[in-house]
Amino acid sequence: QVQVVESGGGLVQAGGSLRLSCAASEPLRVIAMGWYRLAPGMERELVARRTSAGSPDYADSVKGRFTISLDNANTTVGLQMDSLNPEDTGVYYCNVVGEVNAVVVDSWGQGTQVTVSS
Repeated sequence: QVQVVESGGGLVQAGGSLRLSCAASEPLRVIAMGWYRLAPGMERELVARRTSAGSPDYADSVKGRFTISLDNANTTVGLQMDSLNPEDTGVYYCNVVGEVNAVVVDSWGQGTQVTVSS
């Protein structure tokens, strides 16, 4: 079972920035890594995702403000979040999809809280 370890998050004022980081616990061939968030009263939604060789996908609400970066070699993914607003508040989860010994794994982190105050 591949573990996913997240770091970053916290409390920030509107207009501020935060950076989230995520790493897989063991080497794997990355298929995709990304970030999802669960806001109060909402379903979990995609924030940003990147495949190993493709262009990133972003939720419309974060385009131009968030930047996802993927390091295939180190199986890490970062999310730089700028110009944060209260609607960005939620629990952010890292997702890793990859291959270990020809077996596809799909693992989630425990989640990290992001709170943006107005």
